[in-house]
Amino acid sequence: MRMLSAVALSLALAGAAQAAEPRAVVEKIADQIAARYFDADKGAALAAELKAEAAKGVYDKYAAPLDLAQALTVRLKPQDSHFNVTWSANPPGPSTVSGVQRPGEVSEADRRQNFGFRGVEVLPGNVAVINMGFFAHFRSPEDPAKAAADAAMTLASAADAVIFDLRDNGGGSPAMVGYLVGHFVPEGADVYNTFKSRGPDRYERPPEAPKTGRRLETPVYVLVSGRTASAAESFSYTLQSAKRAIIVGEATAGGANPGGFAQVGDGFAVFVSSGSPVNPITRKNWEGTGVIPDVVARSGEALVKAQQLALTKVVEGQGSALARAEAKWALEALSPAATVPPKALADYAGAYGVRSVKVDGGRLVVAHDRRPPVALKPLAKDTFAVEGANVPIRVTFDRDPAGKVTGMVQSTSDGRSTRFARTS
Repeated sequence: MRMLSAVALSLALAGAAQAAEPRAVVEKIADQIAARYFDADKGAALAAELKAEAAKGVYDKYAAPLDLAQALTVRLKPQDSHFNVTWSANPPGPSTVSGVQRPGEVSEADRRQNFGFRGVEVLPGNVAVINMGFFAHFRSPEDPAKAAADAAMTLASAADAVIFDLRDNGGGSPAMVGYLVGHFVPEGADVYNTFKSRGPDRYERPPEAPKTGRRLETPVYVLVSGRTASAAESFSYTLQSAKRAIIVGEATAGGANPGGFAQVGDGFAVFVSSGSPVNPITRKNWEGTGVIPDVVARSGEALVKAQQLALTKVVEGQGSALARAEAKWALEALSPAATVPPKALADYAGAYGVRSVKVDGGRLVVAHDRRPPVALKPLAKDTFAVEGANVPIRVTFDRDPAGKVTGMVQSTSDGRSTRFARTS
């Protein structure tokens, strides 16, 4: 038998040590699943399967930590969408909240991201869009995360309809979910999840009445996509089940069961679900299936679709004549542009007092002094919508009996109009 050199023997022993390391990591991860998973029987069975696989050497080939973490995540995800194994050379301290790690104290990262509130915009037709990247955790009424929520809801308080954009929202805290849901359901409404776990059931309740009041009649729409996950799905599912929101977009990620990360050593951590929500209306949740939209639309088209739904609701509602007229104009501005031949567009070009109209890139553009030019979207013969206006504005060209364009009338939905005679 050929004798191994000292170098070869050293390499062989190092390889054996590497091969043994994944087994130890898998053992620790299995123990955490057995100890923490909300379904004790399933957790124990899954842990036993992992240990048996490790003993057979299934994971020995994953010497690199990141490769091992990925392999374990792929193995575990079909069992629960929240399972996730990570590795870091500088692992964080222990933390646990829902689908996203959220320590109880205010983190610098949360503050820098404005506690998940990316922006509030009021679109033409008085439709407010609240864009959220995550649901920040908060514990008390004085918490800055709650103050951010109150500020966002205040900005949207006068809107005739509200759209929550959660297409890129990965989840967060049930506390924020409950608080925002409470703005749109009656006090005491039985719409909140019960969380099944190894211990006593936990109940999801808003911490207090909404600071800006309840909006029980305001139409609500929620934009979702395959990136919408965890607490963002909870918000969508809760309002959908209560029939208080129309969900628009694509089926969501399908991760219902909240929990937290457990550090297992050597830089590895595993996210284990410690509870499973049960909706009081449907008696189930969205695990695996995701939240199924009421109105299916491609992610990139979901906002326009929701705007159209919201504006139609306002037009058909019992609001003021002004609200309905403004919504009608805004809705028509979202419709496909009418076809206008290039020669017909050229008929409108010319000077109209202090304004000038020209054809630029196949569309009409109006210029006025040093102000940025605005484009006109054709709606019907001689009638155009001003693109990008904060409120619906129309431009109508009038003609003489011979059909020659003689002027331009700018109008707003509240009945105000200004005419600019054509001067050249």
